[in-house]
Amino acid sequence: MPELPEVETVRAQLEPVLIGRTLRSVEILDKRLTRPVHPRLVAAQLEGERVARVERRGKYVVVRFESGLVLLVHLRMTGSFLCAPAGELPDDPHRRAVVSLDDGAEVAYRDVRRFGTWLLLEEDEVGPYLAERLGEEPLGPQFTARQLALRLAGRRAPVKSALLDQRTAAGLGNIYADEALWYAGVHPLRPAGSLGADEVAAVRTGLRRALRTGIRRQGATLSDYRTPNGGRGSMQDEFKVYGREGEPCPRCGTLVAKTRVAGRGTSYCPVCQR
Repeated sequence: MPELPEVETVRAQLEPVLIGRTLRSVEILDKRLTRPVHPRLVAAQLEGERVARVERRGKYVVVRFESGLVLLVHLRMTGSFLCAPAGELPDDPHRRAVVSLDDGAEVAYRDVRRFGTWLLLEEDEVGPYLAERLGEEPLGPQFTARQLALRLAGRRAPVKSALLDQRTAAGLGNIYADEALWYAGVHPLRPAGSLGADEVAAVRTGLRRALRTGIRRQGATLSDYRTPNGGRGSMQDEFKVYGREGEPCPRCGTLVAKTRVAGRGTSYCPVCQR
């Protein structure tokens, strides 16, 4: 699933393509993308809208229009965008929507597993909708060690499970949680509420370091993830523990181990992360 760095890369590459452009035509090919709202209704509402801003909140791409309408796109497991000049989009059996812009460019949305969603809201609906589902942005100024400690306090669940809760750290997923806990030297199965103040501060620092590295590397390409310009991320070349079970830990040389936390494969160093 695309996590914060992958979604931020998508946002950054969509921004210059979309800002100031009018959606000349919108074709939504999969009714699951907008359900329970009929795709033709969503397409009709989007046509003629002019893009004001392209933002990210957690794992959502947030497209704001000058009219006040807002499109929330959640990529889920396999959603992605591809931008191309008119008539140059490649054939794709997994294409779920195509947007034609007033400058002739086309933006296609593809989704192999069809879990992604497009939700069209009025401006005053967006804040409450996202606030109900998401906590602080882990790279934002409000994501302090104290704020994180309050989120973890009293929780018996493993710290990794607590971090994957989007109300704890918006946009965090399996990859960057493993990497952050390795940086922090905290075992993923530690009860979240048992962390001391220094450990919470180390987790916060580890989260920010892992996510910033991921953004610089334009995310991780592990399967069919592509950026909107057709490129591939390279964060996988920076992994310290994720997906490296049986390989030496880059810090101490111990073989990286794997366990499961809340049903998710979890990599860690059994010496560095006791």
